Amino acid sequence: MRTLRKAVRLPRRRRGVDLSHPARSPLGSAVVNCVVYRDGKRQEGEWAAGDAIERVREDKGGGGFVWIGLHEPGQEEFAGIAELFGLHPLAVEDAVDAHQRPKVERYDETLFTVFKTVRYVEHTELTATSEVIDTGELMVFIGADFVVTVRHGNHGSLGPVREWLEAAPEQLAKGPVAVLHAIADHVVDDYLAVTDAIQDDIDNVETDVFARRRGGADTSRIYQLKRELLELKRAVAPLDRPLRALATQSLPGADPDIRAYFRDVGHQLERVSEQICGFDELLNSILQANLAQITVAQNEDMRRISAWVAIIAVPTMVCGAYGMNFRDMPGKDWAYGYPLVMALTAAACFVVHRGFRRNGWL
Repeated sequence: MRTLRKAVRLPRRRRGVDLSHPARSPLGSAVVNCVVYRDGKRQEGEWAAGDAIERVREDKGGGGFVWIGLHEPGQEEFAGIAELFGLHPLAVEDAVDAHQRPKVERYDETLFTVFKTVRYVEHTELTATSEVIDTGELMVFIGADFVVTVRHGNHGSLGPVREWLEAAPEQLAKGPVAVLHAIADHVVDDYLAVTDAIQDDIDNVETDVFARRRGGADTSRIYQLKRELLELKRAVAPLDRPLRALATQSLPGADPDIRAYFRDVGHQLERVSEQICGFDELLNSILQANLAQITVAQNEDMRRISAWVAIIAVPTMVCGAYGMNFRDMPGKDWAYGYPLVMALTAAACFVVHRGFRRNGWL
């Protein structure tokens, strides 16, 4: 069933190549790309941030914006971008330092949103030290004519998002808020992919617990999976409130119809949250079943030990009686006394052993 589920699992969006521009901006090495869009179409050429925003604002027809992508910028590297677009110092500090909870905040006409990105770490076998979830952060600044994205971590590239938007110019023409929606949708899609992969790990652990006849599975593996699931929950759960805000509040320069798109992303997030809660309950049940199996196995071991002790007690008692060195012992002076005692002892042991086997102790 797991193989079949993997075979039929289809991505909601085709994951393409990263279209991040290879050139670096003069503002710093953290700038991955700087692209100008007008009416949903990418404008040709290589742009510095200052030239790009000047080009957009000089266009009297409107309908254009700049999208600048950065990866782990330092304070000095980000200072030029922040000054150019008038970003709030508090938001700039959050974007540079990272380690933020998912949130959405509005500073005048600029909207600042924080997402937690997640990635499933492939592994051949789940162990007590396996890293299953790798997290990062993605900050998005949007204004009337610009989008600034700041990514932290070695995953969560926005190249597929850019590719998808450029293939749908009617959506990209809705402006910076459309980019924010595409990014939110991309992040939640990654959550869904990760939960599907974790489902396979849980299935493997569950199969291992009930397939082993003695001792159950390694309890530390189950605890490790619960810890990694908690890491995923910390990324997913706080995003519910920001998405509700984006779906209900008015956004700067945005088409009111865009709220329906954010509601759709919110529904997908609810599905992820429900899956995580279900996984947590299932892991608790698996852990309890594993501990119960361990207890049953220990009880079976104790019964076997007790049964053998009872069997060994028979010859021990006979040998103890004949080892007291009394003068008058039954069969002491009889030629067949010793073989008879041994035969009776073996017969008694056989009867006791048979009784324990019949009762399932051996």
